[in-house]
Amino acid sequence: MKTIARKAMQSTATTISSAALALIIASGIPSSGASAGEAEAKSILKAMSDYLAAQKAFSFKYDTDLEVVTKDHQKLLLASSGTMEVGRPDKIRATRSGGFANVEMTFDGKTLTILGKDDNLYAQFEVPGTIDHLIDELRYTYNRPVPAADLLLPDVYGELMQDVIDVKDLGSGVIGGTECDHLAFRAKDVDWQIWIAQGEQPYPCRYVITDPKGDQGPQYSVQISDWKTGTDVVADNFSFKTPTDAKKVDDPKKLVNIDEIPDHLAVGGTK
Repeated sequence: MKTIARKAMQSTATTISSAALALIIASGIPSSGASAGEAEAKSILKAMSDYLAAQKAFSFKYDTDLEVVTKDHQKLLLASSGTMEVGRPDKIRATRSGGFANVEMTFDGKTLTILGKDDNLYAQFEVPGTIDHLIDELRYTYNRPVPAADLLLPDVYGELMQDVIDVKDLGSGVIGGTECDHLAFRAKDVDWQIWIAQGEQPYPCRYVITDPKGDQGPQYSVQISDWKTGTDVVADNFSFKTPTDAKKVDDPKKLVNIDEIPDHLAVGGTK
């Protein structure tokens, strides 16, 4: 997570109120030595993981919020929305739109295509393999992480539980009108929370990652809606259809503003 920071001015009343709220929350949640409902929380997360792994095709809409902190300690929130269609084991179509980007990514098991819709430019890469291989390539080779990538892997539970040192079951919450189980986890380097839909389809409704060591504790959150599986999934053909007059580029750096952070706010940006 890129840190980027904020300068806050709080009144005495706000400070006292926040301190009181923190005290109430702290007194109501046991310490890590006696985590609330740890076994139940792990069971709920494992059930979600098993459910996701069993789905051969699924799709959803999502909204993301990425907190960044500027060098003068101002916290900013960058919002975007998109869609995701998945056909296991090796098909993806994803879109994302925000105030500075309009991007589509298509993967057919062999070729990855990234299209910058506003500039009508696209780049293609040969990345044969499964979705989890693609996610690793995008994350580590191309520095283009997929939104909610952890939730697309074949073993979500194993991926998320790495280095976890504290687990809490925080009871129920409601996301977009859906009642969810609210779970909180602390790992060595990050804190994260997840809200999982109750019932026969335990899909993730919201996923929040916090960098507790970063300036101002920036967060990244993904909220999921319009969850569909099986025959309800729209995409049946994941091949890339070249838009009229779209131009192919060999250098992906020519595709500007296709990340969740606009180029002018990236580390080293000039504005």
